[in-house]
Amino acid sequence: MPGTPTDLTRLRITLTAFFALDGFIFAGWVVRIPAIKEQTGASASTLGLALLGVSAGAVITMMLTGRLCHRYGNHQVTVTCAVLLSLSVSLPPLTHSPLTLGLVLLIFGAAYGGINVAFNSAAVDLVRAMRRPIMPSFHAAFSLGGMVGAGLGGLVAGFLTPTQHLFGLTVIGLLVTAVVGRNLLRLQPPALPEDAPKASSKEEVAPRRLNPRTRGLVFTFGLIALCTAFGEGALADWSALHLEQDLDATAGAAAIGYSCFALAMTAGRLTGTRLLERLGRTRTLVSGGTTAALGMLLGALAPTLWAAVIGFVITGLGLANLFPVAVERAGSLAGPDGVAIASTLGYGGMLLGPPAIGFMADWYSLPAALTSVAALAAVAAVIGFLTRHAAEN
Repeated sequence: MPGTPTDLTRLRITLTAFFALDGFIFAGWVVRIPAIKEQTGASASTLGLALLGVSAGAVITMMLTGRLCHRYGNHQVTVTCAVLLSLSVSLPPLTHSPLTLGLVLLIFGAAYGGINVAFNSAAVDLVRAMRRPIMPSFHAAFSLGGMVGAGLGGLVAGFLTPTQHLFGLTVIGLLVTAVVGRNLLRLQPPALPEDAPKASSKEEVAPRRLNPRTRGLVFTFGLIALCTAFGEGALADWSALHLEQDLDATAGAAAIGYSCFALAMTAGRLTGTRLLERLGRTRTLVSGGTTAALGMLLGALAPTLWAAVIGFVITGLGLANLFPVAVERAGSLAGPDGVAIASTLGYGGMLLGPPAIGFMADWYSLPAALTSVAALAAVAAVIGFLTRHAAEN
C-alpha cells in the first residue's frame, strides 16, 4: 500500500484532476440548460420537474455508493463513475420531450452523485494518510473546473449546438479518465497512520454498523454540509434577481454578484489548507459560519449594489471551507458511508435552498428570505462549536 511521499503526491494530483473534471463537466451541462429547454419545448414547470432527475439520481446513488466503495474500492468506483458521467452528459441534447430529458438526467445524476461520494471517500483516506488538512484543495479544484467549464461553455455557445458541445465534453471526459484513471487504478489506497484504528478483513468488504454516537456525529456534520449548500444553491438562483429587482442593477451588473461569490469561494478553498493548519477544524467552522452569516446579512439588506456584492464576497469566503471540513469529518468517522450521508444531506440543502427562498420571498420579501442563508450559516457555526471535541479528535 502506498505510503511514500511520492506515492501520496501522485494520488493527490490524480484525485485533484477528477475533482476538476467533475466540476468542468457539470458546469458545461448547466450553461446549455436554456438551449435544451427550447429544444424539448418544456415550460418552466416541466423543465423543473425534468431537472429533478439529476437530483433524484444523485441522492439515490449517493446512499448506494458507500456500499460499492466498501466492496470494490474508492478508486475503482471513481473511474467507473467518471466514465458514466462523461458518457451521460451527451444524452440531454438527444432528447425531444421533458419526459425523456428527465429519464436521461436520472443517469447523469446517478453518475454525478456516485463520483462525488467515491472521490471524496478517497480524498478522506489521503487526508488521514498525509496528516494534513488538504480537503479544501480538492474542492477548490472542483470550483476551478466549474469556472472553466462555464466560461468555455459561454464561449462556444454561439457557434456550437448543444449536441456538439456536450459530445465534446464526453470526448474530453473520456480522454482525461483514460489518462488519469489509469494512474488512479494503479495506486492502492494509502496506508492508514499507525495509530489509526484498523478494520478487520470482514469490515473491509462490508460496512460496519455505526454505533448511535458515531451515527449522530456523522449526521451532525452532515447538517453543516446542508447549511453550507443551502447558501450556495440560494445564491446561485436568487442573487442576480435580488440585485436587479431590489437594488435596480442592470442585468449585466446583477450577474457580477454570483460571479464574485463563486470567485471568493474558490479563493477561500485554495487557502483552506493553510487556514486549517493555523486555526484547526473547530475555529475554521466557527469563524467561517460567523463570517458567512455577517456577510449574508450585508448582502441581503445592503441598500446599494456594491455593498451587497461585498457582502456576497464575504459570504463566499466564510462558506468556502465548511462543506469540505464537514465531509472530511464524516468520512473519517464512518468511511464511505459517512461521506455518503454528509454528501446526501449537503446535496439536499442545495436542492432545498432555491425553492425555500422562493416561498419565503412570496410570504415576506426577497431580502428577508435571503437572511435565511445567514441564519443557517450561524447554525453551522454553532454546530461547529458544540462538536469541537469530536472535530479535533
